[in-house]
Amino acid sequence: MADPSSYRPKPGQIPDSPGVYKFRDEHRRVIYVGKAKSLRQRLANYFQPLTSLHPRTATMVTTAASVEWTVVSTEVEALQLEYSWIKEFDPRFNVKYRDDKSYPYLAVTMNEEFPRVQVMRGHKKKGVRYFGPYAHAWAIRETVDLMLRVFPVRTCSAGVFRNAASAGRPCLLGYIGKCSAPCVGRVTPEEHRELAEDFSDFMAGRTGTYLRRLEKQMMAAAEEMEYERAARLRDDIEALRRAMEKNAVVLADATDADLIALAEDELEAAVQIFHVRGGRVRGQRGWVTDKVEAVSTAGLVEHALQQLYGEESGDTVPKEVLVPTLPEDLDAVAQWLSGRRGSQVSLRVPQRGDKKDLMETVARNAQQALVLHKTKRASDLTTRSRALEEIAEALDLDSAPLRIECFDISHLQGEDVVASMVVFEDGLPRKSEYRRFQIKGFEGQDDVRSMHEVISRRFKRYLAEKEKTGEWGQEGVLVGPEGDAVDAGPAGTDAVPGTAVTPVDGTGTSTGTGAGADTGIDNDNDTGTGPLASGEVPVDDGRPKRFAYPPQLVVVDGGQPQVAAARRALDELGIDDIAVCGLAKRLEEVWLPGDDDPVVLPRSSEGLYLLQRVRDTAHDFAIRYQRSKRNKRVRSSPLDAIPGLGDTRKQALIKHFGSVKRLRQATIEQICEVPGMGRKTAEAVAVALAQAAPAAPAVNTATGEIMEDGGSTA
Repeated sequence: MADPSSYRPKPGQIPDSPGVYKFRDEHRRVIYVGKAKSLRQRLANYFQPLTSLHPRTATMVTTAASVEWTVVSTEVEALQLEYSWIKEFDPRFNVKYRDDKSYPYLAVTMNEEFPRVQVMRGHKKKGVRYFGPYAHAWAIRETVDLMLRVFPVRTCSAGVFRNAASAGRPCLLGYIGKCSAPCVGRVTPEEHRELAEDFSDFMAGRTGTYLRRLEKQMMAAAEEMEYERAARLRDDIEALRRAMEKNAVVLADATDADLIALAEDELEAAVQIFHVRGGRVRGQRGWVTDKVEAVSTAGLVEHALQQLYGEESGDTVPKEVLVPTLPEDLDAVAQWLSGRRGSQVSLRVPQRGDKKDLMETVARNAQQALVLHKTKRASDLTTRSRALEEIAEALDLDSAPLRIECFDISHLQGEDVVASMVVFEDGLPRKSEYRRFQIKGFEGQDDVRSMHEVISRRFKRYLAEKEKTGEWGQEGVLVGPEGDAVDAGPAGTDAVPGTAVTPVDGTGTSTGTGAGADTGIDNDNDTGTGPLASGEVPVDDGRPKRFAYPPQLVVVDGGQPQVAAARRALDELGIDDIAVCGLAKRLEEVWLPGDDDPVVLPRSSEGLYLLQRVRDTAHDFAIRYQRSKRNKRVRSSPLDAIPGLGDTRKQALIKHFGSVKRLRQATIEQICEVPGMGRKTAEAVAVALAQAAPAAPAVNTATGEIMEDGGSTA
């Protein structure tokens, strides 16, 4: 690892002008290319103390062994030179978009004597008009098949064309009217080129004029009683309209624009582009990139524009480019695009109307593309195996962690504090093993203390299961009223002061089911509704109980404090064969207990990707549970706690009195007037409402209205 100060240029040596710079490693390979309005100011940023640099930037400058630069006269030249060098040197620390597939284009070879319509992929060729890209090649063939009856342009290969010309007989398409057969001289080269130009104009969006012309010809043929010709023109019009229907109308007829949207996380970004020509979506494409360098959304947009238009010129660069965020060097990028097109190009962020709505659609496609990309990576067996091996190597584990459990804490300003536990086995989520917890040991916000409590509760239950099955020889493990296993104190004393102690039988665990993230079931409510509470004798059916399997690795969402709390909880329970690590979200650093420095996995590491996915799953699971708890609390009513009062009679009470506030003010006799309410129940209602403190005013989140005494629903 090189020391950046060893190759730092001397003061005053770097010019204060626009330019492009290259960092090279010890083998003289270019590892990073960048541009700047002021080379002196930009390069000075790289030679700060390493602790103040972004981790990815710090990795780059310590990998480099030298830096050099080239001065240019304008920022536009710097932009063009940066793109050329990135393409030439392929630097490892530059963001490089890669197509998530090879997109097919509809191409018209106007550079040939007899232009040909065909499907083309790969690099674009000079003199060929391209339309698309399309999602599938068959979509191009369907469109072409509809249009050939109106524009019978040649579609055959050069070999077929030569054979037909030498034989003096056209191919099948020439006989059925879907080719004008220039190979046998049915049309002149000029007439065939005119057909190809009409085909290209129609595909470019200039459809209205051509359709109106065909309609006039059809009406004229009908008036002259040339019904066969009129019928053919009618069929031609219908074929063209069917071809047009394959591209949805999204904007005004004259709109030519490209819409670019991004979806990103800490490690990767997905780009989606919609090509709108003549108001219709004519093509769509997408890229996925690794975030190799410390790059902002504006930087990603600039890189996407370079990738998209670096090889384009003329009409292939649209008049308008819509982006989610403007590049930092807006003027230079806009001037560069205008130079590529040969006329003014508008680069802006849509604020309202149809263009903003379409941009939201493009953004949804980008998000789905990113999720699909991650899902494909996760579903590959070889990739998962490599990820587990990388984790084992990075954390110095004896074997690959086939079962990983991840814990996360969620709350809203210290209220409704909950936790989640998600399980991944063999690199895949095992949703039936997901668990949810309420934090019960204390009130308020303390993520470290909450993590200690959750880890303790989870593994006390694991020890309880082992003791029940005879796998663990330690005596005196008890289950408290929470259903949690606790360490027993001296004989005849309670392990938890002020609480009763119940012998372990393995049934005092959660009554919830598997992964019910959105079912409203509290998977850790510890209500004691199982056989233990009812007095039944539990039956061991041989199936593993909840919390019976230990993980090889515990992952916590957080840094050093959370990792230390989790390790301390395991140590207090005497568990020393389970590894612990934390994943800090901001920099994606992996923390180990007792280490002052994090483990930094390579950006391209499949192990880091798996840890990130496990962490994000736990985070989402915790947030959903916390929101459901909050919503349930907001909707609660003092009537809920009255024994024997069901939903029907609660609704009858609220309907009769109008609100809980008026019901609280009513006498027992007035309550008895409600149909179905006996005096005993009425007395219970009056006592319960008198004891319950008035709730804080609830707010209707949809309207902002303050609802009277917590609302009018029971």
